Amino acid sequence: MTAADSHWADQPERGSPLLMRLTAWAARRAGRRAVAPVVWLVVLYFYAFGPRARRAIGAYQRRLARAGGPATPLPRSFPVYRQYLAFAQALLDKLDVWQGKITLADLDIHDPDGLHAQMGSGRGQILVGSHLGNIEVCRALAEQSGLLKLNVLVHTKHAAQFGRLLDEAGGGLRMIQVSELDAGVMLDLAQRLERGEWLAIAGDRVPLKGDRSTEVALLGDPAPLPQGPWLLAGLLRCPVNLLFCTRHGKRYRVSMERLSDGIEWSRATRQAQIAQWTQRYADRLGAHCRQAPLQWFNFYPFWKDDA
Repeated sequence: MTAADSHWADQPERGSPLLMRLTAWAARRAGRRAVAPVVWLVVLYFYAFGPRARRAIGAYQRRLARAGGPATPLPRSFPVYRQYLAFAQALLDKLDVWQGKITLADLDIHDPDGLHAQMGSGRGQILVGSHLGNIEVCRALAEQSGLLKLNVLVHTKHAAQFGRLLDEAGGGLRMIQVSELDAGVMLDLAQRLERGEWLAIAGDRVPLKGDRSTEVALLGDPAPLPQGPWLLAGLLRCPVNLLFCTRHGKRYRVSMERLSDGIEWSRATRQAQIAQWTQRYADRLGAHCRQAPLQWFNFYPFWKDDA
């Protein structure tokens, strides 16, 4: 990513709020099949008039192929456009799950560390996710079950329009702005953990301030990843877990895994420790991208040498 490229956080939200609301209303009233042609046309528009995003997806797919290839081969025809279609499907899934059309029966859960049993009891923990797949499915089902209070740490100016749509659909969102981790924010997060609430944060978005990133090898090439999740874990002193939720046919594969029982660093060891944990996260993200190659929804220049 070059200096000439504007930061992902500076990009305006695209799309008409009225059109988004009409699409959500139609999905509720007429079902997915009725609105699918509209969604395809909207996706085709963004595909046709978003060259920067197309290049970013193409660069990701080429790196995936060079790094050993995905477990499921990419489509031979229009693979970049197919990734756009997967994104549209994920958006409709978000609406469906908040409306109760997706349930626990639709999930295949891989939980070797027994994290599900730890939810709702004891002190809270951190879940580090990504823009791979659809973590909204997990969050909605956790909220609806009443088992877990999950706080999602976001840059709210990007979540604004779609967040309002989910709220109207019955989402009851609990989003916390974390562009700046000041003392007030840290105190609030610590109190939430003590009450048994969990925190969820994406680990694959370069932060607003570029000096808080760490270079890792992702799919074989250098890329900057944010330090935020690992700084938080060290300050809050709680277990850190990874969460991935991807669609496979009509079912959803949820993977929960312990990354660390507790990340500790001092001023002298902070950079080395953060680099270590960020690379471990990048390794797992790359592995899951190979399992669901069309579902990493990053539409911005991501790798260090992307232009």
